[in-house]
Amino acid sequence: MILSRFERTIAKRYLLPGKGEGFIFLVAGISLVAVMLGVAALIIVMSVMNGFRAELFDKIVGLNGHAVVQGYGGRLPDWRDVLKEAKATPGVTSATPLIEQPLLANYQGRVEAVLVRGMTMPDILGNDTLKGKVQAGRLDSLKPGHNIIAIGSGLAENLGATVGSTISIINPAGRATPFGTVPREIGYEVGAIFEVGIYDYDKAFVIMPMENAQQLLLLGDVVGMIEVQTVNADKVADILTPLADKVEGRAVVTDWRQLNSSLFEALQVDRVVSFVILSLIILVAVFNILSSLIMLVRAKTRDIAIMRTMGAKRSSMLKIFVTVGVTIGTLGMAAGVVLGFIFLYFREDVLKLIQIVTGQNIWDPSVRFLTDLPSKPDPVEIVVICAMALIFSFLATLYPAFKAANTDPVQVLRYE
Repeated sequence: MILSRFERTIAKRYLLPGKGEGFIFLVAGISLVAVMLGVAALIIVMSVMNGFRAELFDKIVGLNGHAVVQGYGGRLPDWRDVLKEAKATPGVTSATPLIEQPLLANYQGRVEAVLVRGMTMPDILGNDTLKGKVQAGRLDSLKPGHNIIAIGSGLAENLGATVGSTISIINPAGRATPFGTVPREIGYEVGAIFEVGIYDYDKAFVIMPMENAQQLLLLGDVVGMIEVQTVNADKVADILTPLADKVEGRAVVTDWRQLNSSLFEALQVDRVVSFVILSLIILVAVFNILSSLIMLVRAKTRDIAIMRTMGAKRSSMLKIFVTVGVTIGTLGMAAGVVLGFIFLYFREDVLKLIQIVTGQNIWDPSVRFLTDLPSKPDPVEIVVICAMALIFSFLATLYPAFKAANTDPVQVLRYE
């Protein structure tokens, strides 16, 4: 919409408060602030939801793979053949054997439930989720045949263990004796403490070399599953269909969606609901723009009639009031984008301030899964949010703009 110099001048004049128009300007200012808060709230919430999902996906999939080939009864005796078949499947980038078993850990009288994971040393040292997450000690201190392990930071805190401490891992399914089954208990030195950022993992995970896990669990040359990474996590089911057919009867293939379906479905539903509810803030702001423009048209009826008498076209009146409303919406939208990014940049500080003011721990890792508040702005979503604010603002201007354009100067000026 191209404006003439006259139209730009009048629109600029109507955007600024005139004599006796302070209330109209106040309503317009409230409209601008409302649009700003609505846009900022949508950007903040959607970015946090995207970051939450991305962090969970990266860390859960980083430790569990895109899929697992799990043997019946938790045992995969012919794992070497299955491993070759997995690596030969088109679209599979890596396949590694794993042992995973819930057990108990004991240290100085403290007992905690743990999840023991046996991994090959190349996989331990090359795992992207573990690399750079070691808080104390070193992962390369773990060696097959040496009773050295890595534990999560939450588990270390609960047990009161540090690097160099010796904790006992208890396997209730020990050796059978004439007097019954005797639990197997082996002492392991803590060689490293890591924090991947997912509370449930950090409070329970115990990482050890594959050979040590086989010895602890009395498995012999058997693993529990094979972790598989593919070229595309979203198409993992299609990629692994040939492998599932080959291992049918020996093992079952389970992808990341099936392993964490309830969690990711809940996140998706929450994301949609949050978007719809927060969009109502922008809708309320748009009604404020509508009401302020209606009051402006009523206040400027005489001016409109004079301009129409002097030759101003109806289209000019239409453009002027549409410009005023869209300008309010645009300024609010731009301010909302800036406010949203400022909030996201300082989100941890804002979170701490809210916790200090309220006295509540509103980001409890045991409830939220993650230890930090994540953020991942999506440019496409931000463009959609901005476009939605502009479109709603434009639609709100149509009624008062047409009302101004259809003003009859004869009726207005008859008694002047």
